[in-house]
Amino acid sequence: MTRTTKLTVSTLLGLLISLPASSAQTAAQSASTVRLGYFPNLTHAPALVGLERGTFQKALGKVKLDARQFVSGTTLTEAFAAGQIDIAYVGPGPAINAAGRGMPVQFLAGASEAGAVLVARKDSGIKSYRDLGGKSVAVPSLGNTQDISLRHILNENDLKSRTDGGTVTITPIAPADVLAAFAARRVDATLVPEPWGAALEAQGHKVIGTEKTVWRDGKYPTTVLIVNTKFAQANPALVTAFLKAHADTVAFINRSPAAAQTAVNAQLLKLTGEKLDPRVLQRAFARTRFTTALDPAALREYAALNVEAGYARSAPDLTPFLRK
Repeated sequence: MTRTTKLTVSTLLGLLISLPASSAQTAAQSASTVRLGYFPNLTHAPALVGLERGTFQKALGKVKLDARQFVSGTTLTEAFAAGQIDIAYVGPGPAINAAGRGMPVQFLAGASEAGAVLVARKDSGIKSYRDLGGKSVAVPSLGNTQDISLRHILNENDLKSRTDGGTVTITPIAPADVLAAFAARRVDATLVPEPWGAALEAQGHKVIGTEKTVWRDGKYPTTVLIVNTKFAQANPALVTAFLKAHADTVAFINRSPAAAQTAVNAQLLKLTGEKLDPRVLQRAFARTRFTTALDPAALREYAALNVEAGYARSAPDLTPFLRK
């Protein structure tokens, strides 16, 4: 088993607080708004709960929080690259791609682990990974975390996507829309973050890959918290305040899961118009772990999968992006 070394939020807070004197010299340019990116998924529960309870805005004081939802890591990192987002909850795949492209990104903390399942439509005839040959499989977006994981699963089962000369059609569909895609028989299966996997299962569709069998026995990051490096250098106090609010929110989720599920459902209703059965959320929560810890070893393995998937020529050295 790979030995992991985890960076805790307290360590990262220390790193932020110890930013060089040049940061203090840019204090006059401190932002009046913090622009936050996130997705309407359970794997982004720290964002959903923090917004619903007002934790982030309270931590930022008079500085305005501008929270913007995205449907995939690909679109979010495009906004990040365009300077439209300061802090973001995003999957490790897009975050690593951003680092590999030289974007000013710093990995602040972990947010969630596991929390994604591979579900087959109940009338698709798919019972195992090997049955995906000749089928259509949905992922949130091409190049995102689930897409990279799916291509690794295909590789391990001697399958390939059509774009790589194989028989599996990989189709990008926003997670909240995958229920409608199943109902219309537009796809045969999906590797999807929670709670949408549990919602499909509640409709009778079959989980053929659990959060543990998808990759690394479930010990992998699904969502991480990143910040624009230039924003962090110009606004160390704001980033420290946000990071503490993030840590407080993760602690609340783990301490009071029932209240956290209520908060998540309230946010999902606002964002998607869908309110999930509490039993669906409970099942989705059981498949997801919430943590502030980052696992550098898992991130390095993800970077290698990104290369295997063909989205990068080489895996970047992530150390400079973890320690500024």
